[in-house]
Amino acid sequence: QVQVVESGGGLVQAGGSLRLSCAASGRTLSSYAMAWFRQAPGKEREFVVAFNWSDGLTTYADAVKGRFTISRDNAKDTVFLQMNSLKPEDTAVYYCAATERFGGILPPRRVAQYAYWGQGTQVTVSS
Repeated sequence: QVQVVESGGGLVQAGGSLRLSCAASGRTLSSYAMAWFRQAPGKEREFVVAFNWSDGLTTYADAVKGRFTISRDNAKDTVFLQMNSLKPEDTAVYYCAATERFGGILPPRRVAQYAYWGQGTQVTVSS
C-alpha cells in the first residue's frame, strides 16, 4: 500500500496560479497510478488528472486541459499539480489518490478505482 498527503492549497484570485504537492510513501511507486480529484461543496468528487508512475501515460479532465499540469519528483516520491489561469469554478477540496497499476494503458479516471486517498487540501479561487 501507499500513503499520500496533500499540501499547497490556499486562496488565490482568478487568473492566478497555485501548486499542490502530494507526498507519497509506504511502497515503491513504480506500479501505481497517481491522480488528483476535486470536490466542490454540494457536488460529487470529480476527476482532474492521473498518470502512471511506470510509463508516464497521463489523462486530463477536459475542464483543466491547458491550465493544469501534473508532474513528479522521483527522488522525493512527490507528485505536483501546477494550476494556472485559475477560475472560480476550480474552487474545491483537492485530493491526491493512488492505486496499484502496472501501466501500459491510460490510468483510471473514476473515484471507485482508487484505493488510497489523501486528506484533501482546500483551493479557493476568488472572483
